[in-house]
Amino acid sequence: MERSDGSPIVQDDSRSFLLSNAWYSASDLAARLRVDSSTLRRWRTARPPQGPPFVAVSARVIMYSAVDVEEWLHSRRTDPRREA
Repeated sequence: MERSDGSPIVQDDSRSFLLSNAWYSASDLAARLRVDSSTLRRWRTARPPQGPPFVAVSARVIMYSAVDVEEWLHSRRTDPRREA
């Protein structure tokens, strides 16, 4: 992208990335993880919070970044070959 004077617009990737990323609602993520939505709620309200990172869009709308969920799942992955 360019400004009207032809100079490039430098974007903060950390901000623009959030909106270009796929997002799950709590119910969508619960279905994908094959857990009850109450499990996600329990993880979010635990002190300290557990589970994947989330964004509280409002008091009733919680969203999960697909990238954050992938990273969270990867961090919990156990490779039996490495454990031996």
